[in-house]
Amino acid sequence: MVTCPREPRDRLGPVAVREAVHRWLRLIAADAELAPYLIGVDRRRLAALLTDRLDAALGGVWRSPGGAGSDGGPVLGGARRPPLSEEQRWRVLDYLAAALWTLDLPPTALVDAQRAVAGLLRA
Repeated sequence: MVTCPREPRDRLGPVAVREAVHRWLRLIAADAELAPYLIGVDRRRLAALLTDRLDAALGGVWRSPGGAGSDGGPVLGGARRPPLSEEQRWRVLDYLAAALWTLDLPPTALVDAQRAVAGLLRA
């Protein structure tokens, strides 16, 4: 007999979080105003960093090999581009919520995930 996990977070694992990050990055890349911030960014490294942050925020225990971490700078654009405006940061976080929505997480988990990555978007 197959049973469904009782808590939506129980379904999360490295694959689900990684897929959500890839959906999120595709949404950003499809946005004409935000896409230039991905130019010159190592997307694999960015995806690993975001996956680690989201997994930790969503209560997971999985960590990517090599323990991706931030060098302290913003993850989109870096020094070559002006920092994201407040409106752009909110849009990036809204795209994150949209990407995570498919995982059927409670609203508090979405907010936790947004908080976990919000600091990475600041200049």
